[in-house]
Order: sequence, then structure tokens, then C-alpha cells
Amino acid sequence: MKELVNRLARDHSLDANEYHKLIQDCDESTFDYLRKKAVAISVQRFGTGIYVRGLIEISSFCRNNCRYCGLRCENRTAERYRLSDDEILSCCDIGYDAGLRTFVLQGGEDVAFTDERLVSLVCRIKERYSDVAITLSLGERSMVSYKQLYAAGASRYLLRHEAASQELYSYLHPDNMSLQNRLSCIENLKAIGYQVGMGMMIGVPGQTVDHLVEDLLLMKEYNPHMIGIGPFIPHRETSFASASPGDLRQTLILLSIVRLMFPDALVPATTALSTLDAEGRKQGVLSGANVVMPNLSPADVRDKYSIYNNKLSIGAASVECMNLLEQELNSIGYQIDYSRGDYKTYGNE
Repeated sequence: MKELVNRLARDHSLDANEYHKLIQDCDESTFDYLRKKAVAISVQRFGTGIYVRGLIEISSFCRNNCRYCGLRCENRTAERYRLSDDEILSCCDIGYDAGLRTFVLQGGEDVAFTDERLVSLVCRIKERYSDVAITLSLGERSMVSYKQLYAAGASRYLLRHEAASQELYSYLHPDNMSLQNRLSCIENLKAIGYQVGMGMMIGVPGQTVDHLVEDLLLMKEYNPHMIGIGPFIPHRETSFASASPGDLRQTLILLSIVRLMFPDALVPATTALSTLDAEGRKQGVLSGANVVMPNLSPADVRDKYSIYNNKLSIGAASVECMNLLEQELNSIGYQIDYSRGDYKTYGNE
């Protein structure tokens, strides 16, 4: 097993059977060794600084009806909100004053955020703060839309593929969504020049180790710049309400494997990790993650962006408590890196 880890660290690739074995048969000794290898590569590439991105959840409206998400359009109990452009700019002001140089605009697929409105918003942010990077996480849009937003100044786009298996993707999503269209969007984003993020939930109902192997092989094919992996956490108003949450250990295994596969990638320790386990963010960093995303959204709407139960938005998960985040990272030998944290290729060892 350790030889598999060594080869993955050296070659950044294994075959499907080897990935399956590493995930399925990862005993405690292998688990520790895998994580240490992942951390070693992360520190070699990025040092002990952890990049921070200011997360702004701009809308809880969504036209889609994904089975796992609390923002699904058929959730009639959801408290919906939509930030104004001035409110979003105010969030950027707070984040910039706190030292953040990357803003992540995230939301459901809200038809009110038209191309015209988003282009204007991105331009206003870049005019105010020319030195920041703007990341968008707003779902599937047209090639024309992606091009306009890129020209306006957005340079990164997060669009998790969610499942490489056609069968699993269809199980998780409504009939009007397709894996083919999701992958076409990712291809369009890469063609335009965005730094592109992919990823999936760990432990979603119906998922097997074979599915996870498919995910790894798909991401290797697409070679994303950013990879978002977090545990599945159910939402009370979805058909998965009674499902068990994803397993922290398995999530950390996948994080470490991803770090060894993609040594230069930007990999967040997600809020879902901290929601699942109080030590989750630290454990993510100690598995190879190198990004955290404190919440910049107005305090009175954070609970309304309820994609899963009990999502954290206070304490070290919030921009108001950057000192707590710094202390948390310091306790494991890391510190906040306030730079933009652009994707760079450092080359293989």
C-alpha cells in the first residue's frame, strides 16, 4: 500500500484498480502515510501559508431541483434572498479591509442575475479593487455568458462535476440536467482561459468506491486548477433527509489522493468539513488542502443559504473572526497567506 502512495506521489497517477485499492483498503498506517505525503507535497509547492478567499453567497434562489441541495426550487420552506449589487460591493469592502484579495461570488442558478447584471457587477468590483481576483460559482451558463464575464474581469470559475458516473449524476439531479452539459460547460470555461474548479461530494447516497475512482479519472483527464471535495451532509427538506452524512476519514483520503494527483492545484478545506467535525478544517489542511474560504455574506442572510443542515457561518468560518482562523492554523504550524493565490505550475519533482 505504501508503494502505491509512493508511486502516486512520484508519478501523480495510478490505474483504476490501484485507486480502488488505495481507497477501499486504506488501513491506519496507510492513511497516516498518505496524508503525510500529501502535506509534504503541499508544503513543497506552497509553503505553510493557506490562501484565504472571501465567500459571498449572492442568492439563495435556484432554478434547479437537485435532490441533495436545500436550495432546490421545490423546497417551499427555504428562506430566499437576493443581494443587491451595492450589498455585494459592501461585502467586498469588508473583505478587502480584512486583507482578502480574492472574492468568490457563489449562488444558485438565479435567473435574476442576468449576464448584463453580472458583467456590470464584476466590472464595478474590478474598478474598485484592481488587484483582486474574482471567482464565480454560479452554475451552468452559456459560452457567451462565460466569455462576457471573463472579459469583465472574472478569472476563476468553480463548477463541480458532482459525479463522473452518468447513472449517479442522473440519480442526484433532475431530468433537465445532464452530465454531458456540465462537462461541456467545464470545457468551455477552460477554452476561454478561466482557472477552473471541479469536484464532488464524498458519501452522497448511491455513491460507491467505483464511482469515486471514476471521479478521479475524469478529473485527471480535465486537469482542473481547483478541486473542491467535501463530505455530503443531508438537508432536512430534500429526499435525502434521512441519509447518513459522508465519512470524514474517507473525505480526507480523497483529499490526500487529489493532492498527490494534482500537486499544483488549489484545494480548499471546505466549510462542510468543519460542519461535519469541529476539527474538520484543520484535518483538511493536514491532508493537503491549501485554501480556506471565510464567509463575507451579510450576517442576516447566512443561515438562509442553507444547502445542507447546520452549515457553519460563524467563528473561524466567518470573516469577522479572522483572528480565530489564524489561531486555528497556527496551532498546526500554518498561517494565513493573504495573497491572491493564483494557480501556478511548478513542474514535477
